[in-house]
Amino acid sequence: MSDVQSIAAPLRVLLAAPRGFCAGVVRAIAIVERALEAHGAPVYVRHEIVHNRHVVDRLAALGAVFVEELDEVPDGAVTVFSAHGVPASVVDAATARSLPVFDATCPLVTKVHRHGARFAQEGRHILLIGHAGHPEVVGTIGQIEAPVHLVADPEDVDALALDDDAPVAYITQTTLSVDETRATIAAIHARFSDVAGPDVADICYATQNRQNAVRDLAQQCDALIVVGAANSSNSNRLRDVAASLGKPAWLVGDASDVRAEWLIGPHGPITTIGITAGASAPEDLVQGVIDHLASIRKISVAELDGIRENVSFSLPAALRRPADRRSVAG
Repeated sequence: MSDVQSIAAPLRVLLAAPRGFCAGVVRAIAIVERALEAHGAPVYVRHEIVHNRHVVDRLAALGAVFVEELDEVPDGAVTVFSAHGVPASVVDAATARSLPVFDATCPLVTKVHRHGARFAQEGRHILLIGHAGHPEVVGTIGQIEAPVHLVADPEDVDALALDDDAPVAYITQTTLSVDETRATIAAIHARFSDVAGPDVADICYATQNRQNAVRDLAQQCDALIVVGAANSSNSNRLRDVAASLGKPAWLVGDASDVRAEWLIGPHGPITTIGITAGASAPEDLVQGVIDHLASIRKISVAELDGIRENVSFSLPAALRRPADRRSVAG
């Protein structure tokens, strides 16, 4: 028996609330599932529908084919755009080929696109707060018919080759939180005299809620496990938030990544571990981590009180079932 297994005191497992799927992810997955039901396999999805291998693998088993570029989609094939959004050039290419398309772009991402387009029409220089190369950032830049300056932090703002009196507007990647963007937004206001930007309420509710839940969780546990994909921006930020509060935190794709030695702290066995999940991580992966911990050590499980999200986004009209239509109509 290992040292961890020999510990008599149960390990207390605390679950964050909210955690896991957000409304945009639920909608995107449902679009692929309904497209498969309505049209049969294969359905082609440009880019991972959401950043989680388990979700992608499950949909692939149902008949979804994931591609990186539109030219990999056969003529006439049903096509889905991922939750992260796509550049306007991709939309135009699909239209030129008359591809039947279902757009699974998160409505909150679409809202950012609209803000950017409106600010550009006003003649403002667009500052996009986000991470270079992220699919959402690539899509947003490609949706705005004007130059977009990507800034990740206040230093990037200071380095912009713009006059201080130039009219600017900022928009943000939705997988960042209010807290993450606060310093960069402050730097924009400090440097430029003519600034426009969205209300902070337009930053993704799910990102902020999950980060707030991690802060609450960190106050009550010795260490944290974040369930999510390595390429998931919001999952990585959850781990970063926990680490910034001085708590050991690990990002795991699933239970197979969990290590027994994590339960031994610098001063002896830990007593409480917190678990949360990124917005694209399904709840069954969380349960898998709990089951794995139970195989290592006796556990007790509790969930923190937290915000109960009741946000939902409607599906494209062509994919709604009769019950969905009645709900929307009502």
